[in-house]
Amino acid sequence: MGQEVSNQIDESTPPQTLNDRSLEAVAQLILDGKVRRIVALTGAGISTAAGIPDFRSPGTGLYANLQRLKLPYAEAVFSIDYFRENPHPFYILAKELYPGQFHPTVAHAFLSLLAAKGILRMLFTQNIDCLERAAGVPADLIVEAHGSFATQRCINFDCRTPFPDDEMRQHVRDARVPRCKQPGCGALVKPDIVFFGESLPQRFHEFGKLPATDADLVLVLGTSLTVYPFAGLPTMVPDHVPRVLFNREVVGDLGTRADDVLELGNCTAGVLKLADALGWRAELDELWLTLVGAEEVERQRGQERILATAGPRPPSESSDGDSDNDGDGDIDVGRKVGPGDDDDTKYVGGEFDDTNDQPPEIGGALSSAEAEVNEIANEIEAILKLDESGKETDSPSDDATSAEKPTADSSKTSVDGAAPVESTITTTSHAAPKETQETAPGKELISSDSTKDKPKQIIGRPQL
Repeated sequence: MGQEVSNQIDESTPPQTLNDRSLEAVAQLILDGKVRRIVALTGAGISTAAGIPDFRSPGTGLYANLQRLKLPYAEAVFSIDYFRENPHPFYILAKELYPGQFHPTVAHAFLSLLAAKGILRMLFTQNIDCLERAAGVPADLIVEAHGSFATQRCINFDCRTPFPDDEMRQHVRDARVPRCKQPGCGALVKPDIVFFGESLPQRFHEFGKLPATDADLVLVLGTSLTVYPFAGLPTMVPDHVPRVLFNREVVGDLGTRADDVLELGNCTAGVLKLADALGWRAELDELWLTLVGAEEVERQRGQERILATAGPRPPSESSDGDSDNDGDGDIDVGRKVGPGDDDDTKYVGGEFDDTNDQPPEIGGALSSAEAEVNEIANEIEAILKLDESGKETDSPSDDATSAEKPTADSSKTSVDGAAPVESTITTTSHAAPKETQETAPGKELISSDSTKDKPKQIIGRPQL
């Protein structure tokens, strides 16, 4: 959540590396050749202008209609346990989010420009929209901390066979549930997105210490920094390495060090300001135009003009209120999570907890019309009714899938090879968790960042 004023660095404290705490000083450091290894950390805020539907924001059609599906809680659509029981809601949602219908923003183009100039060391993203790839950032420079739609495979741990891309696209377009084609398997197929209870990608662990060991500038763009272990990455950065935040609100421990630069406000506006200071604006504009075309450029600029009216949020006296930390249109509800919080800390002393207990960020302004959203909800309801009546089903025989279904009375579930985790999710009840039922009205299902909106999982700390 928002950072307290008392945590901010005193303005009289001089920086160690920068001439002053400004984007102009950051640009000069780059132009002087003193920055050759930039690490970027991104969240949903950089995809806002792309128009990606956001089902989490309160009052939006897609979010509201997800509740009609009688999910135990909104984020169940990203629960591996619930997916095994009922994959239909996820695949209807996937139809709205699948790559190919959205275009990179100017922030994505800026990151691609850094890569083209050979100074992007690594891009860590919480997003699953694949827009970094679409912008031309090489795959070997991207760590998708929560996975992505780029690949998919069978969820049967004994199989894990990749599923063809073209067939996956067709299934998603038709909102149909794909199943493994391997003889004798027939298990569900899922995009390589990290769901609740699944381990983070190995690539995250492979490169997770780069901010501490191989960066001379860190850019943090459009993320609330409430989801661990991703949120621990900025804290690993050595004190002398400048950290630049592009966000509507101060998040994490940004702004507490002498070489922290806070560019509060619209994320895109901040990126363009840095591009201007570098003298790269014309080059950036040309690259973005080439990537998305003139019509999309104008559409996104119109969207950004609307978003720009929100303005920055200064550091708050209290961090207990609700806020949209990453500027992505989502209201992030719940207490602050971070180092020192024994219940929620997922990064301690250089060790990562690799079990995801937050859904991926998929932010962006809702672009679908209410009528289309209603149609989606009706479609899912129809599918569920067909399943319940036994007239139609995507499931093969019980014998073929019995191995992958969790038992209703089991208190522990083994998740695709990960260590068994304690879970209050069951496969027989669709009632909301008790904690959610006791939440104040209007806040029950607002955000995936709330630790109160979903069952608590007890997880062990993996070995790196």
